[in-house]
Amino acid sequence: MLRRLVESAQYRAVRYTQRLAEAEAVASVGSKGDSYDNAMAEALNSLFKAECIRNPVMRPSGGWKNVGDIEIAVAEYVDWFNHRRLHGEIGLVPPAEFEANHWASQPAKHYPQNPVLTEAESN
Repeated sequence: MLRRLVESAQYRAVRYTQRLAEAEAVASVGSKGDSYDNAMAEALNSLFKAECIRNPVMRPSGGWKNVGDIEIAVAEYVDWFNHRRLHGEIGLVPPAEFEANHWASQPAKHYPQNPVLTEAESN
């Protein structure tokens, strides 16, 4: 009887498990088909679908005509989400403003000046 070769996904899983054990880390991988480990991505995806895809205000009359229309809609949504949408978990400010305020409150780090090579010599 011929045996099937080990599939690459199985090999990666073994190596992944070995590496976790070496690092004394605990795996955080949900079972197949659930979304426990990617809850933030799932939440954002749900928001995107509700606020952009299924929202008649965002959709042009007659729907999107082509991929370009959808790309523009997604870019406009991301811009709105980051720069104008008030987020309740961060003090009713847009995420970009929250991040800017965070970095403005951090002490400046001074790194040593290293000369940058601007031209390479040729032989």
